[in-house]
Amino acid sequence: MLRAMQRLRPFVVPEALYPFEDQWFERDGVAMHYIDVGSSATPVVMLHGNPTWSFLYRDVIHALGPEVRCLAPDYPGFGFSDHPPGYGYTPQEHAEWVTAWLDSLALPPFILVVQDWGGPIGMSYAVEHADRIAGLVVMNTWAWPADLKGKAFSAFMGGPIGKQLCLRRNFFADKIVKSAIYYAKKKPPEVFRAYTDPFPGPRERLATWVFPRAIRESGPWLASIERRLSALSAIPAELVWGQKDQAFGDEGYIQRWLGHLGGARVTRLPKASHYLQEDQPQEIADAIRRLLEETSS
Repeated sequence: MLRAMQRLRPFVVPEALYPFEDQWFERDGVAMHYIDVGSSATPVVMLHGNPTWSFLYRDVIHALGPEVRCLAPDYPGFGFSDHPPGYGYTPQEHAEWVTAWLDSLALPPFILVVQDWGGPIGMSYAVEHADRIAGLVVMNTWAWPADLKGKAFSAFMGGPIGKQLCLRRNFFADKIVKSAIYYAKKKPPEVFRAYTDPFPGPRERLATWVFPRAIRESGPWLASIERRLSALSAIPAELVWGQKDQAFGDEGYIQRWLGHLGGARVTRLPKASHYLQEDQPQEIADAIRRLLEETSS
């Protein structure tokens, strides 16, 4: 259920950085925060990964301008959204929330923008609702079972040591985010606080640990998504890729996506890392605009 609710934000973000009006989607007594700004016949839906939230897309939205309708949710446990008691924070659960949210909005066919865990979460929706996808922007992500490198990362960060680092030190939101932004040294402290403040204590930080654990545990679900990616082969697509990304910067990821989205245009960014929305938002906005022009012609 979509509701116009007056809710206090759980932490403060400077309005100059994030000047968007809060929107809320309520389901099972839990409120998921999202933004819905601008106006265009073809909406643009942007999905984040770990441990980010809609804040990640702020500069992309600014670059697109008010004439483009942009929507971006914060999954439960991320950003301004509730931390539901008993929620598992698995990508499959987040995908169910995204599906329920999109169903409630009843959008016309839209452009789907995905990065990090937003890839599997968004693609799990897209392969089931290909008729509702007008275009795709795919950035530094995957939608298939992890390779050995991914499994090794999962074994560490998703294991007992990683759990203690995440819960006690907020390691993923604090250290990993900074290490995965190419221009991190140019960012003001308020930007990094926006990524750490959603996780003030161990209970909230659990969400950031479940995602790396899920790299290994979600293999069958990821494989089922890849098997159905052919449903998206005719949809206009753009790949925008940060090549300094230690996780997904390898050319092999681009080529695997091209195997499924063969007609996709590729923009390689040699000076962008994993969180390329922070590094080169204009390039992402340009890719979205190309799709908007293509879908409106």
